[in-house]
Parts: sequence; structure tokens; C-alpha cells
Amino acid sequence: MSEQTAVYVSLEKIGIRHRAAASIAVIGNPNSGKSTLFNRLTGLRQTTGNYPGVTVEKHSGTMQLGSSALELVDLPGIYCLGGFSTDERIAVEVILGRINHSKPPDGMLVVLDATHLYQGLYLLQQLMEMQVPMVVALTMTDVATASGIDISIEVLQRHLGGIQICPVVATTGRGLDNLKLALEGIGEAVAPAIPESWPELSSTADELAALAGDAMPRIDVLQALIHPQGERAATLENKVGAALLNERRSRLFGDEPPQASEARHRYRWIRSVLREAQRQAPLLDRFGAKARRWINRPWPATLLFFAVMALVFQAVFSWATPLMDGIDAGAGMLAGWVGAQIPEGAFSSFVTDGVIAGVGSVIIFLPQILILFLFIIILEDSGFLARAAFLMDRVMRSVGLSGQSVIPMLSSFACAVPAIMATRVIPNRRDRIATILAAPFMTCSARLPVYALLIAAFVPDDSVGWFNLQGLVLLGLYLLGIMGGLATAWLMKRSALRGPKPQFALALPEFRWPNLQTVLIKLMDRARIFLKRAGTVIFTVAIIVWALAYFPRSADIQENLQSAMAQAETAYAGEPLATELRRLENDAAADQLAQSYLGRAGRLVEPVFAPLGWDWRVSAAVIAGFPAREVVVAVMGTIYAVGEEVEEASLADKLKSATWPDGSSVFTLPMVLGLLLFYAWCLQCAATVAIIRRETNSWRWPVFAWTYMTVIGYVGALLIYQIGSMAG
Repeated sequence: MSEQTAVYVSLEKIGIRHRAAASIAVIGNPNSGKSTLFNRLTGLRQTTGNYPGVTVEKHSGTMQLGSSALELVDLPGIYCLGGFSTDERIAVEVILGRINHSKPPDGMLVVLDATHLYQGLYLLQQLMEMQVPMVVALTMTDVATASGIDISIEVLQRHLGGIQICPVVATTGRGLDNLKLALEGIGEAVAPAIPESWPELSSTADELAALAGDAMPRIDVLQALIHPQGERAATLENKVGAALLNERRSRLFGDEPPQASEARHRYRWIRSVLREAQRQAPLLDRFGAKARRWINRPWPATLLFFAVMALVFQAVFSWATPLMDGIDAGAGMLAGWVGAQIPEGAFSSFVTDGVIAGVGSVIIFLPQILILFLFIIILEDSGFLARAAFLMDRVMRSVGLSGQSVIPMLSSFACAVPAIMATRVIPNRRDRIATILAAPFMTCSARLPVYALLIAAFVPDDSVGWFNLQGLVLLGLYLLGIMGGLATAWLMKRSALRGPKPQFALALPEFRWPNLQTVLIKLMDRARIFLKRAGTVIFTVAIIVWALAYFPRSADIQENLQSAMAQAETAYAGEPLATELRRLENDAAADQLAQSYLGRAGRLVEPVFAPLGWDWRVSAAVIAGFPAREVVVAVMGTIYAVGEEVEEASLADKLKSATWPDGSSVFTLPMVLGLLLFYAWCLQCAATVAIIRRETNSWRWPVFAWTYMTVIGYVGALLIYQIGSMAG
């Protein structure tokens, strides 16, 4: 591969000497336990990047085998070699060694789900046609046993031409030692025999491959026969002639679609193999079986889905509070200590008000973000999210989409960028663009700090029955985002993106216990991404905002302050003097902030946002947050750290005390609700705009998405504030 890990070891045991670590492609159906197994084998020795020229992520990792090593490449899950989505095409291109002129992998680790062998064996047959050494990892064997499925490994190996099959339980690590031994000897393994599912197709592929010569591998010839409209079909036609190719297709397929013919022959072979190799014992009518059947019903599954979501949002607030309080106290102590060590002036303000107040005001939300991701990862690895996609298919059809759009939209709760990239699994372009336009409405992790700040400051910490009011408000904001996304998809599918309703098929995975190591690896990756953003983008923006808020300094304001302080010292003494000096200093700091570059910019745009109840400070923070909404809290932390009561401990307290010149509160309930709706619907993320441009190959859709979401966010906030204010 072009991005192989540079591990140079002696690999005599697998027949490869004095070269980079041998590469093994890890491939299998979606939800087959492939990624869990990959994480088990590689641990923390992983790298993540993109394949050259595309946005599909590449996950590779090093697996240690004593004194040697193998590079494992975790490919996107696929069902067959003839898929049309970008992820499926990339997986096939990697196997064939066509990504950036790289070589094919030295072998394949094919992951089969023991509870869904019917689907897995279809892909395995097609991979066997490539004649590449391979090892099969049979996952979910514990779930299969619990479900009454008995699989004869010996019989299955015999039908698969002697391919070594290793039963494993990826979540516990059982069977991994045998799998590692099999992978260590993959270089000495004989390429699997051509499957006997359709001898006529195999012989025709051999004949045409011989006529095409070395320019076209046999697997390409096979795919060209089955997919007459593809690029490979055109190449084969140039090599062997259209007449001969059409005659062979007619003899093989007749009037039946080629893919349907292939599927019929392959599944007939699979059924014959499973009749001999697999026994399905009568499922005992135990509590667990009853519970699974009950959960798979529409209404219980829907109620369970909303109950789980409510639990997640309750935990985000209740579990994270002690950790957030600790981080807040630590940031305050650090700012106080640093401020005491540095002489008062620009540099002291830069460190305490710019760096610590800006970045610290965002880091404080790390516990909430990690708790949210912890639940999402557990739900994904347990198989619950796949059921959510199946469950929501009917809802998605009501807006013109299918369950295929659910997984990208659920992924948007983490970040819209990978979610938009995940829409490549949707083959229809209209449905894909509609999903792309709906995805940014989902509440991503960047919105969570803003929500948490405003909810904690202005929503009472009261109980509503069994639930916490703050958690219910957070759940409502998530539902508001979902409603905005679904409404957008409905509008687009009935106007600019009108088209037939898509079809959707999904193999539901069995419920399983998540693997602790996999969960921790994914959680650490999310924490690393968040901290990287806080250490780069947020840090940079916080410094820029501090500079705009600090400069220029007015000499007149400083002179007036010194004069007023001198007069106060003659009129007061003791505690009254200290109180008066603090008031004078804060008034002077507020005046300096108002005449700074940031203050001038905020006042320039204040008339635009005044109908929403925003003063110039809120307007400036929102404008600064358009490149990346996660910096908004950092900007507010910087703005309100300059010119506010220094004894107020938290940013929430400072927001509560913010007033208009007439002394009335800025952050009233209608204003806060409007601000929350604005953040729920407005597109404040340059990365999302850029990825929409990349995925749609046009500026038309990102410009439309930004304009559309900004307008409806503004109008929604305007209506809430104006109606709420009139209602008192």
C-alpha cells in the first residue's frame, strides 16, 4: 500500500524477506464484527488517513507476531464486489491494488458473522475468485451458540477448498491466538480453489481472460460479464470483440439480468453448503429470546429508542457535573496563580483572559462530550444503532428517504463532516444530496458546549417526575435538530430533488456485548480529536478574539480611571474603598472593550441582530463562531473575562449579569430560547461547507445549505424573541 507502516522485519515464516511489513486486507459484511476484531489485533498501533484522491478513511494498524509484524488494513464493510457506493468501490479497488498504483494486499482476512453466514458466504465466494491467500475469521460464535446454531468447521472448510477457518469471539479475545498463527502462515497458504457454485461462469471467465491477455485480470473479466454497463465491460469488449462477448453473455444469462443470475447460482450453492455444515437447533423459549423478539417489534422498539436517548441526555448532565466543576475550579486556580506571577498589563491579560479563559471555557465540556460519545459507541457496537436505522426506515420514507440515510444522520450527532462522507453508501444522487442537506441539522458535538452553557445558566435544575428539566431541554434541542433535518429532506424531495422513493435492505446484527478495548480506543480517538481542535482552532480563534477585544487601548479611559481612583481613595477607606475601586476598574474595562476592534465590529453588526435581543457582545461572539461553532463559548469566555465582575467564578454567572445600558438583562428567557434555536438550525462550520462542496462537486449546494440554514435560524430566533417578549 502507498501508506504502509514502515516496519522492516524478517518475515521468513510467511515467505517474504527483507521488505516492509506484509499487508493483510480485513474485509467482511457491515456489522460482522470486523472493526472490533481489527482493534483487538492491532490495539493502539493504528493510524487513520484518507485514500489518495478520495474522502474515504483508511484505517491501518500493525499486528505484532513475535519478532515479525503484519500491517492490517480495515476496509469498509461490503456485501459484494459489485457495489455502487464509493465505500464499496474503494474496498474493491484496494483489494485489487488500484489505489494510487499500489500493489494488492499480500493476503486477506475475511470476517464472517456466524449468525449471518448466508450473507457472508456470498462475499467470500467472490473473494475466492481472486485467487489470493486468505484466512477466515468466524466471529459471533458465542452469539450463534446461544441462538442454537451449530456450525461444523470441518465441513465448512471442505466446501471452501481448505481455507483455514478460525472461530473467534472478538469482544472477549477467545480464539485470537489461533487466528494469529493462521495469519502468520498466510504467505505459505495455497490460494483457494474457484468455488463450484457456477462452473459455466468460471470457464467462460477463464476463456475470456486468456483472450484478453495480461492487460485484464480474471477477476475483472468476471465483473465485466456480470456488470455489462461498467468500465471493465467496455475494456473487455475492446479486447475480445462485442460479438463474442454478447454471445457468451447470452449463453450464460439468457434474458435474465446478469446479477440476478449470479445471485441465484451462488445462493443455491450456499444453501447446499449450509444444509450440511450448519444445524439450527430449536430456539429455547427463554426470557432472552422473548426479549429479543419483543425489542424487534415496532412499538416496543420505538419506546425503547426514546427511553435510551432520554437516559443518554440525562447522563450527559448528571454524570459530568462533578468533573466539570473540577475542571472549572482548576482553570480558575490556574488563571489566578498565573495572574499573580505576571505583572499587570497586556501579557498578563493575554495569558489569563485569552489563553486560559478562552480555551479553558471549552475544555470544561470535555466530560459531557465523552459521556455522549461513550453511549453512542456502546449503542453502535451492541447492534442497537443498526436497529435504530431499520426502525426509522418508515419515518424516513415519509420524507422521501430510506433507512440508508439514518446511519449518516445518526453519525451527524458526532460530527457532520464524517456523516456527510458516509452518505456515499446511498447510490441515488438525489437521495444522497437530500441527506447531505439534512445532516448538518443533527446536533453535533460542537453544539453541545453552547447548549450546556446556556441550559446550565438559564434552565432551572428541577425535577420533572423521574427526569431532570435540564436533560429534557437538551433532549428537546436534539429533537428540534432532527425535525429541522427531516423537514428539509421533505421539502427537497418534493421540489429540487424530486424522485422515486429509494429501497432499503439491512441485515440486522445480533445484540452483543461491546468490547471494552474497542470502546476505549474509539473514545480516546474522539477525545484526541476534540482536544486537537481545542489546542489549534479554538486556541487560535481565542487569541485573535482576545487581541481584538484588548486593542486598541484608550489612554483617555486609563487617565480617567487613575483620576477616579485617586478621588475614591480620599473619600473611602477599608472595604467600601475596595468595592469602589473594583467598580471603577470594571467600568473602565467595559469602556475599553466597547471601543476595541471587537467592540466596534460588534456594534457595527448589532442592528442586524438587535431584533433577536442580542447585544453587541453576543453578536460579536456569534459572528466569530461562523467558521467553527465550537469556538463560540471560547469567544464568550474571552469577551466576558474582559470587563466583567472578576469575583464571579463561572462564565454562566457572567452571562446572567450581562445588562443593556438601561440596566435590563440581556439574557432573558425569550432571548436564550431564540439563541438556542439559532444554534440548533444555523450552519456554523466551515469544514461542513467544504465537505459539502467536495462531496457534491459543486458550490451550489454548500452555498444553498449555508444560506438556507442561516435564514431559518435567524427567523426562528426572531419569532421566539419577539413573541416571547410581547407575552412577557
